[in-house]
Amino acid sequence: MAEASHTPPVVGRFAPSPTGRMHAGNVFAALCAWLVAKSQGGEVVLRVEDLDRERSKPGFVDAVQRDFERLGLTWDRGPYFQHDRDEAYQAALDQLDARGLLYPCYCTRADLHAASAPHRGEKPVYPGTCRGLSPVERAARRDAGRTPATRLRVPDETVAFHDLVQGDYAQDLARECGDFLVRRSDGAFAYQLAVVVDDAAQGVTSVVRGVDLLCSTPQQIHLQRLLGLPEPSYAHVPLVVAEAGRRLSKRDRDAALDELIARFGTPEAVVGHLAGITGLAPTCEPASPEQLLAGFDPAALSAAFADPIQVLWR
Repeated sequence: MAEASHTPPVVGRFAPSPTGRMHAGNVFAALCAWLVAKSQGGEVVLRVEDLDRERSKPGFVDAVQRDFERLGLTWDRGPYFQHDRDEAYQAALDQLDARGLLYPCYCTRADLHAASAPHRGEKPVYPGTCRGLSPVERAARRDAGRTPATRLRVPDETVAFHDLVQGDYAQDLARECGDFLVRRSDGAFAYQLAVVVDDAAQGVTSVVRGVDLLCSTPQQIHLQRLLGLPEPSYAHVPLVVAEAGRRLSKRDRDAALDELIARFGTPEAVVGHLAGITGLAPTCEPASPEQLLAGFDPAALSAAFADPIQVLWR
């Protein structure tokens, strides 16, 4: 008798940064993540990404959980906090260091802006300034008072993957990214390393987030392969933008949730409006996430968006 094939459960995630109240763009990405996971009988993990200790505020941690609850965006496990995970991040760093893949980088932000080439208009490509420094040169920079960050040496190879929304995507690590940070000069672990370690530890198999993070995904996949960690599926959804393509911002209180509920009247009206203008639903009629779930097909997600890069907020 043939053994039944075993498909691992789908585990999605909410990963808010507690640096402000949620806005329409955050809600849209979280709604997509919830729908993708729940439509496949999966779970959702809540992870609070508070690596930036200075900007992360306890009041925002509580507020973002209340916001999810008001909108009907439930989670099954968590909240987990990145500030509790330093030992796990250090263990991953030690594993990379033992293979000779890390080196100290003494470049300042001004150095990087002066020497780096643009990457698809989004971020600079690190030119390898500190990669080949001799011990004497490193000592001179330390003596000058420069505290180093830590970079990962990347090979001259291409990382490719299929995105549920954006389709096939590839990045030449050496030419389109360069050696990237795994620890900052202030001692904080870098986002790329932390999310890879956390996704594996929390069993995340489905990552749904904004298309602004698409170009970071090959670096995360490279880290997953180096560390022997599983690779989730990825879906990078359009950004909800204001006039002239400007991204919505927590700092500018663009379409903040309290203001949205004041404008539309109920959480269901906010969810329904977002679903309608983005293409997740045929109309902007009020709807809860549970009601949207009934007609949602993750395989058809890419076809829902008229523009896979941005949706104009209105």
